[in-house]
Amino acid sequence: MWFAGWNIAGKRIFSDYRLYLDNTPLDRHTSDVRVFPHQLQRTYPKAVETFSMVDDLEILAIRIEQVQGKEIGFSFLGDLLVFYKNRTGTLTFSPKEIPECKVVVTTWNTSSLRYDNDRLHAPADAGGFLIAFDKTEEGAQEKIALFRKNAGRLIAQRTNRLDAVAHSFFIQSDNDTLDRAIPWIGLTLDQLITRQQGAGIYAGLPWFNQYWGRDMFISFPGACLVSGNYAVAKEILLDFAKFQLVDKNSRFFGRIPNRAQPTDIIYNTTDGTPRFVIQILEYVRYSGDTSIIRQLYPHIKRTIEGSLMYWVDENGFLTHDDADTWMDAKKEGKTPYSPRGNRANDIQALWHEQLLAGAFFADFMGDQTNKKEWTALAKKVKSNFSNYFLNTGYDYMADRLTAEGVQDFKLRPNQLYALDLLDDENLKAHIAKKVWENLVYPWGVASLSQNDPDFYPYHEHWHYYHKDAAYHNGTVWLWNNGMAMQRLIEAGQTDLAYALFRNMNRQALYEGAVGSLSENADALPPRRHLGQTLGYFLQAWSNAEQLRIWYQYFFGVRPNLLRNEITIQPHIPGEIKQLRTKVKVGPGELAIFWNMASDTMLEYRFTGFSGSAYIDISPFQKFKIDINKSATCKIAIRENTLHFTLLDNLDKITGTETFPPDPTLSARLKTWHDLFKNTGFAKPYLQPNLKSLQHYHEVEITY
Repeated sequence: MWFAGWNIAGKRIFSDYRLYLDNTPLDRHTSDVRVFPHQLQRTYPKAVETFSMVDDLEILAIRIEQVQGKEIGFSFLGDLLVFYKNRTGTLTFSPKEIPECKVVVTTWNTSSLRYDNDRLHAPADAGGFLIAFDKTEEGAQEKIALFRKNAGRLIAQRTNRLDAVAHSFFIQSDNDTLDRAIPWIGLTLDQLITRQQGAGIYAGLPWFNQYWGRDMFISFPGACLVSGNYAVAKEILLDFAKFQLVDKNSRFFGRIPNRAQPTDIIYNTTDGTPRFVIQILEYVRYSGDTSIIRQLYPHIKRTIEGSLMYWVDENGFLTHDDADTWMDAKKEGKTPYSPRGNRANDIQALWHEQLLAGAFFADFMGDQTNKKEWTALAKKVKSNFSNYFLNTGYDYMADRLTAEGVQDFKLRPNQLYALDLLDDENLKAHIAKKVWENLVYPWGVASLSQNDPDFYPYHEHWHYYHKDAAYHNGTVWLWNNGMAMQRLIEAGQTDLAYALFRNMNRQALYEGAVGSLSENADALPPRRHLGQTLGYFLQAWSNAEQLRIWYQYFFGVRPNLLRNEITIQPHIPGEIKQLRTKVKVGPGELAIFWNMASDTMLEYRFTGFSGSAYIDISPFQKFKIDINKSATCKIAIRENTLHFTLLDNLDKITGTETFPPDPTLSARLKTWHDLFKNTGFAKPYLQPNLKSLQHYHEVEITY
């Protein structure tokens, strides 16, 4: 509850408020509550309250209508405000955490206002209350005046913007939960895109109301790219680049921040920086905007130069400190609870991808020296990886190499991110199965196998251990769901992946805050039931990965506007029989229609896109079609043959073709289906004599 209420730039303004009718509190618990993207509405027996915010204006609007009484009242809850001044029609307070600023409270309509016993009293026809924040009292008064004059327009602007956000995630299918969950997840994620220190994405609520480099660029595709929000995407990349450390004498030279907030900037993460570079390339692929390359190439060079100066070993691997991966919890800020130094498997995969992205940018800029060096180093990383991270005694990947070169085979989900460094497709499928059966529960991906002696079954179990001890040693992390589902889809196991996706949609609609996926869940029941939220009730990367996997892998739409290409590799779950949606593709749009009962099973309508589209539907061979601004592609599968028809913008047939199954792909899919036969979620059980549950502590829990 620490951050409940109104917070600005990480500072608490006030925690909550209470409304009154004729000196009697309006009871929220007995009200009928309706949640909209742009407002919250509570209906009481004798009044209706509508709470609204507006974009780019620090003002809260509380409309009170249909009042059956003589007087309405308002009071702040908590002790975060100090009374400052009472003047005709308004009251002014100072927030304790930023006393130089002011909060002004007044009525919606110009009206008389009485203040006594820490409560505001106004006539029933006052319309409600307005709360404004500014550095000065005068500034807050000006915001109130602006709102009163333009209330309808300001509220409509926010409503229309959020309608547009919802529309960018539009889906209509025979599954109502799916249709509602995807737009709500997109809308709630959009609320985390802010301009606290330039454009950025809050990592989560309630506590992560600041920018974290790692979280931001994990969230970036789902938050900005799949929805076509390219303008904000570019703004985030350019603004966050300004925080890069440019001091060559620092061992963090070239890094972007681990965390950036108004009070400090820290650089103790190794994975945020490669993710930043990778997402620059993803932005260019999605938008086709190459102008950003010239703007950010000096930053890109520094990211690689800094690593080469301080962190790269003789095998080309990127080294790092024990707590500089996403598993970063430390005891008393010093001792890592989950040490992963000094070469974690997922870090090598990110480093490899960063080098390849850097080489592409170098080539674009005509920097052939760095292109050649970085390409060669990426090749070295990949060629060495299997020798150091695989072992014939284990059927999965080492999680890390210690500083002494010892392989650590704790079974964790991080290897899912490193599978692209392996060439053996069957081995990759086997590892994906191993991780799924041991770490993926119906409510998310655990951070450590329950068979490990260091496993912690519950995130918060205060009488036995500090919650940070469990944070990466068993606790479920929903953001890893995206990569777990991706690897199963790549292995042809769409329906099994969708079982997890469906459960997350249920959480977003029926657990915690509407449209929110939480940070964590317990690994084991029965202390928590399916979908019970833990940690942050809204975590950006949890929401974002749910959206990314939906658009990039279930729909399979992956643009590369650098080449004027788009790859479409759909994996529609079997339980969805009918569906229609649309996806932004650069300046254009792709409408998708799916109907299992129709002769035309799949239909793609391209608008405003010129280039090549590669259609890749297993087990048939991939084929290419050329699009000039607009066209329609119809696909049917009959008698084990894919039938393809291309029509122009006048619905005139311009091409037809048939494709039999590809023998190689068919054989590979059969191998994978045999491998995954009877595969299901991990089956939780509480093993006896766990070290984490050996010591019960009599401690006082304070809330």
